Amino acid sequence: MNLFEFSYGIIHWLVDLVNNLWYWLGDVLPWVFGDFFDAVGDFAASHGHIAVMAMLVEALIIIIIGLVNVLNFIWIDRKFMIITPAKVDRMGFLLAPVIFVGSSIAAMCTIPMGFEFYVGTNDTPYSSYPLPGGPEYPGVPASALVAFALFAIAPFAILTAGWSSNNKYTLIGGLRSAAQMMSYEIPMLLCVASVVLLAGSFSFFGIVEAQHDIWFAIPLFLGFIVFLTCLVAEVEIQPFDLPEAEAELVEGWTTEYGGARFGLFMMTGYLRGYIGGALAVAMFLGGWHGPAIIPDPIWFLIKAYIVFVVIEWMRWSVPRVRVDQILNIGWKRLLPLAMLNLLIAAILRTLEVF
Repeated sequence: MNLFEFSYGIIHWLVDLVNNLWYWLGDVLPWVFGDFFDAVGDFAASHGHIAVMAMLVEALIIIIIGLVNVLNFIWIDRKFMIITPAKVDRMGFLLAPVIFVGSSIAAMCTIPMGFEFYVGTNDTPYSSYPLPGGPEYPGVPASALVAFALFAIAPFAILTAGWSSNNKYTLIGGLRSAAQMMSYEIPMLLCVASVVLLAGSFSFFGIVEAQHDIWFAIPLFLGFIVFLTCLVAEVEIQPFDLPEAEAELVEGWTTEYGGARFGLFMMTGYLRGYIGGALAVAMFLGGWHGPAIIPDPIWFLIKAYIVFVVIEWMRWSVPRVRVDQILNIGWKRLLPLAMLNLLIAAILRTLEVF
């Protein structure tokens, strides 16, 4: 039903209601007066009259909706005060929040919470590309690969926001973020490679099914710890929040953002914390597997929120470290441990333990 059909139905109901009065008057009043009210009732019930009145009602509804939207936009503008500083690079300044928020939401959509709870293009199962001859799984093809690719786009948005804001504090924050992400994404992806090696699939479904008997966090405990540490650095949670260090850089790379844009950045920061927890659950903690008394998606959310609470616990408990210490931890500690974890996964795969 479109708007015209809705308006036509409303007018037709009102005409039928009013015509009861006109036809009653036509029966009660004598001679010419009765004929007049009968003619009025017939005219009101005609298709042309109802169509014209329906068009007027349709136009009135559109005008009312337009006025409500105008008032709503005025209220939003006054409430959130979306202000763009004068000397910023407008394109980069406007695109950075879009890229940051959009890539994070897209990454979240690639993570399934069960065999009946996932985002896919259609109901046709996809092969666990790029492993030929492997089983077929629903959802996004090579979903683990896609999720981490989308998750890694955020540093580009952060660097763009820091550079385009035309502020020394935001620029320092953006450069810190870029250096930190490069230092910690390599060990994290090496841990992901070890999981993919044991599971034999780039699909989250294949990785979770490979953990049906034992979670990967047990044989790859070292990789699990490295992965969690890298996740904390990826989502820029204390002690790895140097890009936003408020004691040094005002508010880091978000200093020039205000109102709704700043709110979107803060919201997406917590969203990325949940995404990190969901990735850890899918890769190391058995995904949605659990006792059958609770549905699979609920098990997945419980595990993800537990990991998220642990990550936030670090924010509340651990003091911030220096920039040189952050880079040393990434390159000199976590990278060798991640390579050792990959070696352990290769040995387990060679011995056909998995």
